[in-house]
Amino acid sequence: MTAADMAIETIHHEMTAFARRARASAGRLHPELSLVSYTLLGHLEESGGCRATDLAAHYALDKSTVSRQVSALEAAELIERRSDAQDQRVQVLHLTPAGREILAQVTASRRVAFRERLAGWPEDDLRQFAGYLRRYNASGGGPTVTALAND
Repeated sequence: MTAADMAIETIHHEMTAFARRARASAGRLHPELSLVSYTLLGHLEESGGCRATDLAAHYALDKSTVSRQVSALEAAELIERRSDAQDQRVQVLHLTPAGREILAQVTASRRVAFRERLAGWPEDDLRQFAGYLRRYNASGGGPTVTALAND
């Protein structure tokens, strides 16, 4: 095995550990909000609302997976469906005030957790790490959330 192969194996191992930790910590930050739910709420906030099919396409998830998540978020009154102004047949998902509030709480908690975990890192290391993550995610042609599909 070459040094590059060993590095790739280490990256895979560490990213898997990161994904597991992220999924586990999601329940601690808000017991009713899974990592998938948090991710979907975040996308709805960023996009200003979208269709369920848009969520499925964005995250490369099965429509049935997104449908289950959307149903759970609707039942929890964190999102709502509204008719599209351009096409009344189309239903667009939007955050409710409760959804915005929970998303803001969880986001604040996550920021605190990241700041605590990275507190001892020099600023230059933080910038490099952020750059590497941005570069890695940009090279994939879109979000890869296979771990989310199992939620």
